[in-house]
Amino acid sequence: MADKSKLWYLENFNLFENLDSKSMMELDKLIIDTETQTNEPVYFESDPSQTIYFLKKGRVKITKYLPDGSEKIIAIINPGEVFGEMAFLDEKERHDYAVTVDPARICAINKNDLAAFIEKNPALNLKMTKVIGLKLKKFSERIEDLIFKDADQRVTSFVLRYAEKNGKTVGEQIFVKPFLKHQTIGELTACSRQTVNTILTSLRKRGLIDFDRNKLIINDKKKLKEIVE
Repeated sequence: MADKSKLWYLENFNLFENLDSKSMMELDKLIIDTETQTNEPVYFESDPSQTIYFLKKGRVKITKYLPDGSEKIIAIINPGEVFGEMAFLDEKERHDYAVTVDPARICAINKNDLAAFIEKNPALNLKMTKVIGLKLKKFSERIEDLIFKDADQRVTSFVLRYAEKNGKTVGEQIFVKPFLKHQTIGELTACSRQTVNTILTSLRKRGLIDFDRNKLIINDKKKLKEIVE
């Protein structure tokens, strides 16, 4: 099969799903489409915040580097998601780094071009506001987890949300591919890699989940929710 076009990806992005063909062709001209490899930076901290990105393939991590040089992962961006969206709210410069986790396909648009396009397609304004609102809600949920939940609950809660967001339901199970490294899950849940491994292994022994480096399977969503609550 021939490589999918930039326009195909845009048409299958939820934010643009109801645009007519004329608007899609106009948007296509505004978008810069890039294929990247693993561990390639998309933007750096303190870069001018002028671009909004739409991830169509692969994964991107949003991360910060601490004074001691260590890395702190803030979020994992999956296909179909927007990142760098604070530019839309007139953020002047970046406050984090965006780096690819896998080979990725990224569509980028200048924030002024997007603003002008939205003026012609006002329904997108509400959609974009919802996208940003949902992302802020997710950050709020993570903060609540860090404050009010123990390690078992934090890791289980993360696994559930990750599966619900990125997985495919087949019968009573949810399949997610690919899965994340335990170190990454640890950074997102304020746990050590060893703690994450212990908790996930325990959930697997109880038959609630199954996993390896490439996939995660949720076998009993109800019992996982009971652990979190």
